[in-house]
Amino acid sequence: MASGEIPGARRIEKLSDDEIVERLTAARGVGRWTVEMLLMFQLGRPAVMPADGFGVRSGYRIAYGLDKMPKPLEVLEASEVWRPHRTVAAWYLWRAVDLAKQGG
Repeated sequence: MASGEIPGARRIEKLSDDEIVERLTAARGVGRWTVEMLLMFQLGRPAVMPADGFGVRSGYRIAYGLDKMPKPLEVLEASEVWRPHRTVAAWYLWRAVDLAKQGG
């Protein structure tokens, strides 16, 4: 595969999460969060933590009773204990935000 080339569907399945992020974010307009959503929802990767996302950071703040919004690196480092199930943890963090909005 040529450097900077976007991998096809069969090739992408064989790449690591980090390799996919690196290759796809090389395309103009494609950011890390977008690729992480692809990893989670299209490729079913279990260990993704989209720590740059506002929803995940908000959920982390709620779940841990923090007064201020955590930095992405804080969430990313803390999420290592959830590996290889960080994708599920992200879903729970998003859900914490939904529940807080509903008053529960």
